[in-house]
Amino acid sequence: MEFTIEPIVTEAATRLTDKLNRYTFRVSPEANKFQIKDLVEKLYGVKVVDVNTQVVRGKNKSRYTKSGLLRGKTNVWKKAYVTIGEGQTIDYYSNI
Repeated sequence: MEFTIEPIVTEAATRLTDKLNRYTFRVSPEANKFQIKDLVEKLYGVKVVDVNTQVVRGKNKSRYTKSGLLRGKTNVWKKAYVTIGEGQTIDYYSNI
């Protein structure tokens, strides 16, 4: 089974990268830590030291339109914090 992984580039994620050498990714909810570790090592050619995951719950959304109130919910997704070895970096834009 294939899993998707895409980097999260925000101010908070960049601060984590600068201070702790930890990168943030949005991954498939079915992926586990071992699969995430293997995929990051294969894609970026770095040594992964640690992987922490967090399940982000879906948020309720609503908006008013001409036809009335529309309600919905965003999807549940998983966030992975990947710590890599000392002195290594990940270049997100090398795969473009």
